[in-house]
Amino acid sequence: MLAWLSAHHDGGTLRLRIDDLDPRVSSVEHERQQRIDLELIGITFHGSELRQSERSHHYRSTIDRLADDGLLYPCFCSRREIREAASAPHAHLPDGAYPGTCRDLDSAERARRSEERPAAMRVRTDNIEISFSDRNYGDQREFVDDFVIQRNDGVPSYNLATVLDDADQSITEVVRGADLLPGTARHVWLRDVLGLPHVEHGHVPLVMNSDGDRLAKRDGAVTLTDLASIGIGPDEVRGRLAESLGLVERGEALSMPELLDRYDPSAIPLEPSVWESV
Repeated sequence: MLAWLSAHHDGGTLRLRIDDLDPRVSSVEHERQQRIDLELIGITFHGSELRQSERSHHYRSTIDRLADDGLLYPCFCSRREIREAASAPHAHLPDGAYPGTCRDLDSAERARRSEERPAAMRVRTDNIEISFSDRNYGDQREFVDDFVIQRNDGVPSYNLATVLDDADQSITEVVRGADLLPGTARHVWLRDVLGLPHVEHGHVPLVMNSDGDRLAKRDGAVTLTDLASIGIGPDEVRGRLAESLGLVERGEALSMPELLDRYDPSAIPLEPSVWESV
């Protein structure tokens, strides 16, 4: 909703992207239902969609380019090993950052480890510090760790795909959840390295459950289908989301164009909202 409002407020349009890189979790049925739900809420898109599963060649050619530039190295760490290594204190790096365990392995050690498990590919960032400004949360400074650019199953990472897709869709502003704000410096760094246009970022607060956790299907009736089964239609859902943004009073159910008339980007609340139990 906020992405649609921000785009149209600035005289732009909202573009549709299908993030179906990973065949293990992608689902045609989920995609179909998401499209239906967005249409019911009133979220419309401009132009043709971009489907990541059709762009593997582009992602892999960019990975080859980064490798040719000496910016990649194989990482053999398991998730458990990364968690354990990242939990130790490391100067300048935020909690959970990759500490460079595999960065300087010699060729013999890499060959030995490759016999035990396939390698992911990480970019060599030298833990550079990146500054950028977020439209809602202001100036940010983050250290960029050596993040994964290709998983050990050969699937290109979200970080790579989203940066390339932004450029190819001529995206000028990215509006997304505040939980992704800490990883944005990675995208800023990668755009610089690849010589891609910069984009504006506007991170927005999440919708939480009553326990302060991100709202999820485990919380019960949270999808439009679930809510419809207990008598809550898309107009009321849109109204309650708009209420959490201070755009309407309880009980008002305005259309997206009507909400646009009330939208003030400087008045977006920065604290998460809580979806009340229904």
